[in-house]
Amino acid sequence: MYIKWEKVGNNNFTKYMLIGEYIHTIDEKNRVSMPAKFRKELGKKIIITPGLGNCLFIFTNKEWEKVSNKLSSSDSDLSFLKADQRNFNRYMFGRAAEVEIDSIGRILIPEFLSERIGLKDTAAIVGVKDRVEVWNEKAWSENKAVVERQAEQLAESLGSEEK
Repeated sequence: MYIKWEKVGNNNFTKYMLIGEYIHTIDEKNRVSMPAKFRKELGKKIIITPGLGNCLFIFTNKEWEKVSNKLSSSDSDLSFLKADQRNFNRYMFGRAAEVEIDSIGRILIPEFLSERIGLKDTAAIVGVKDRVEVWNEKAWSENKAVVERQAEQLAESLGSEEK
């Protein structure tokens, strides 16, 4: 029996990984350049939405579709009946925006999202596997310092959950 290679394996496997930390300047029109390493993976149009913590999330359209399917799903397909789910969906979907990456790799961050996290002159652009996070540079530095001090405890806690 002959099995073609492309039929073997998990078809849901993400073929890219967004990783790394970059500090980029925000111009006077509220545009920031996406790192060159991210541009190919992100495509021409992306979704930017409020994140958790003090950041913004950027998703490819394909990843956004996965996220939105998970957020709107429920056993009875009546997720709108649950107040917590309605409120979180409003938070994520209501303030989401589709933006284009321009010919030189910049995105325009909508003002209401920029104000939410206090973006001014520079932004930390952080790859987190299947999404990009945009942080106020100072808030990113503070968050990073806290997490670095807790890294061992976090690893221990996450490791014990697998049992």
